[in-house]
Amino acid sequence: MLDILLPILLFSALLLAAIGAVRRVRLWRQGRPSPVPIMRGLMQMPRRYLVDLHHIVDRDKYISKTHVATAGGFVLAALLAIIVHGFGLDSAILAWVLLAATISMFVGSLFVAKRRNPPPQRLSKGPWMRLPKSLMAFSVGMFMVTLPTAGILPEDAGGWLIALVLAAVVTCGLGEMFFGMTWGGPMKHAFAGALHLAFHRRQERFSDGTGGEHRSTGLKALKLDDDTKKLGVEKPADFTWNQLLGFDACVQCGRCEAMCPAFAAGQPLNPKKLIQDMVIGMAGGTDANYHGSPYPGKPIGEHGGSPNGPIVPREGRALVDAETLWSCTTCRACVEECPMMIEHVDAIVDMRRFLTLEHGNTPNKGAEVLDNLIATDNPGGFDPDSRLHWAADLNLPLMADKKEAEVLLWLGDGVFDMRNQRTLRSLIKVLRAADVDFAVLGNEERDSGDVARRLGDEATFQALAKRNIRTMSQYRFSRIVTCDPHSFHVLKNEYGELGTADMPANYEVYHHSTYINELVKAERLTFKAWKGGSVTYHDPCYLGRYNGEYEAPRDVLKALGIEVKEMARSGYRSRCCGGGGGAPITDIPGKQRIPDMRMGDVRETGADTVAVGCPQCTAMLEGVVEPRADIKDIAELVADALTTDAAAEKKASGKSASQTERNVEEVTS
Repeated sequence: MLDILLPILLFSALLLAAIGAVRRVRLWRQGRPSPVPIMRGLMQMPRRYLVDLHHIVDRDKYISKTHVATAGGFVLAALLAIIVHGFGLDSAILAWVLLAATISMFVGSLFVAKRRNPPPQRLSKGPWMRLPKSLMAFSVGMFMVTLPTAGILPEDAGGWLIALVLAAVVTCGLGEMFFGMTWGGPMKHAFAGALHLAFHRRQERFSDGTGGEHRSTGLKALKLDDDTKKLGVEKPADFTWNQLLGFDACVQCGRCEAMCPAFAAGQPLNPKKLIQDMVIGMAGGTDANYHGSPYPGKPIGEHGGSPNGPIVPREGRALVDAETLWSCTTCRACVEECPMMIEHVDAIVDMRRFLTLEHGNTPNKGAEVLDNLIATDNPGGFDPDSRLHWAADLNLPLMADKKEAEVLLWLGDGVFDMRNQRTLRSLIKVLRAADVDFAVLGNEERDSGDVARRLGDEATFQALAKRNIRTMSQYRFSRIVTCDPHSFHVLKNEYGELGTADMPANYEVYHHSTYINELVKAERLTFKAWKGGSVTYHDPCYLGRYNGEYEAPRDVLKALGIEVKEMARSGYRSRCCGGGGGAPITDIPGKQRIPDMRMGDVRETGADTVAVGCPQCTAMLEGVVEPRADIKDIAELVADALTTDAAAEKKASGKSASQTERNVEEVTS
């Protein structure tokens, strides 16, 4: 009897899955066109799954091993079930392999069940709670019906009643594994996720086969001169089709939720819920059936939308509230943690672009800051010609005078902040101690445009960037060095797309900690013994997660004789200070402040000093009410530890000797 039922069940499930797949693809294709290498993507999908994706999944060893057993067992069992039972290939060898695959799948499903008994807060419940049962049903049912084929039981073992029971068990498993995979069940991520890897919006995120980590973090430029294209994303259908595919790939594991600083602070943002809202908008409906954590302070059931309806309407029910989008610090912790490689930050900035460029809807001080950038080329509205007033006594060499230098020192808008001026002075002291040939743009330098771009004002960003590119094209330099990770990021990763053949903008850019580390390794700096107490280091998001630089700052601190007391959240899992993405400007309230939480991480280490490498981080952490640890930029720590400035002393002594010789000559004559 099973010989008749199994092929019917298997091919019926496959047919329904195929119909569901077509329906799902149509939902994705509502999005804007986005050219991708289809065949190349499909061919590279196995490696991307086994190498690039597993590299992220493997950070959680429990889930990694569970996933290998369950997913690997399912893929093999499904293929062999179709061959052995669907096409009736009576092979004992294949049957034994199928038995082994179902055993692997069953063991994995036990661990899935254990994980959800009880489930962590970040995991979605509802339909997801039946997933372990469905996995078990498929593996147990397929195991039992394969025993006769493997020769373990006689072909006529059991009667029609047992056959019907087994058929029912197999059907239960097939319903989730095949039908649910393409019709929106918990296994949907397996279908959408595989295609998402093949057709990812950022193909450059994947390795070339060596298994190395590849970063692609720069935002993609809008074509502002194309009147046929909308500025930003107004409705779900305005996303590219492979962005919609990426949203559909979400496994609702909640890793992004657990890492999001805004969610932890009680602001109305949950990156997992945001992605699910995009899926709801793509298909049409409300969030009433969402079974995960809501946006803090916003109950489930309030949001809904449609593919061609506005995401943030001026009135009525919204798919996403504007304050949810403005809560994001663009720290990229969600993207770094996502095992499906979904690009949350890209989506948020795309939606911000529409609100800012089309509606002029930037909250709190956002509009004022953008107006200042347009009028004065800096967010504070300061006189642009006062950019070097703080350095009147430093006699900084100007590019306009020198025309070329080894290093172009990018000062950033920290020049208007008294606290950051101390950092810049320290950095200049270090460069001079190492006898570095450097120069600054001075009043020719304008804001890098980072804050404008993160606030969604792509037009102002591009205007500032092109002006800076035009200025720098007049001079010759080997590299750019800056103490601001935000300027570092846009200069390194986002200016290149705006360059031209006459004015290329692919610069070699260094964060000052990386450059100082090079100077230390070249033995161009020497230090006194460290006597300043215990130190912890805070990883800036735009230096670490955006650009992968974690070691150089620690190497510099080690060279100073400092043993870093690491925070529980450090490296790629560092907690954001709350200063990125224009968050201090939009200032969406929550239950607590993000920098206060970060200072709590510092207190747990017992460190006396926090070493930082970003003016935004310095400002945010120094804004925490005392008592707290001291905040010191790496440049300040290095400058304070310098021994006698040999290079400067040599120059000074050379000048003194020359002056003495001239005096002697004058007396003799």
